[in-house]
Amino acid sequence: MKITLNIPDSTYRRLRRRAADEAITVSDLIVRAIEQALGERNPKSRRRVKLPIVRSRQPGKLQIDSAKIYNVISFP
Repeated sequence: MKITLNIPDSTYRRLRRRAADEAITVSDLIVRAIEQALGERNPKSRRRVKLPIVRSRQPGKLQIDSAKIYNVISFP
C-alpha cells in the first residue's frame, strides 16, 4: 500500500543517513520501524555488523593469532 507522510526535513535527513549506513532503502527502514512499533519482527531483516579494523605497519604481512585478537578486541 502506498501512503504519503509529512516528515520534517531534519528528520528525513537523519532517516536517509541511517538507511545509507545500514545499506537499505528509506522505505525498508520505515517499514521496519513500524513493524517494531507494532511488536512484529520480519525474519528477513538483518543487522549490519561493523567489524573492528586492525592496523598493520606492513599491510598484507599481519601475523595474528587468537591471543593477539583477544588483546585487540574487547570481548564481554
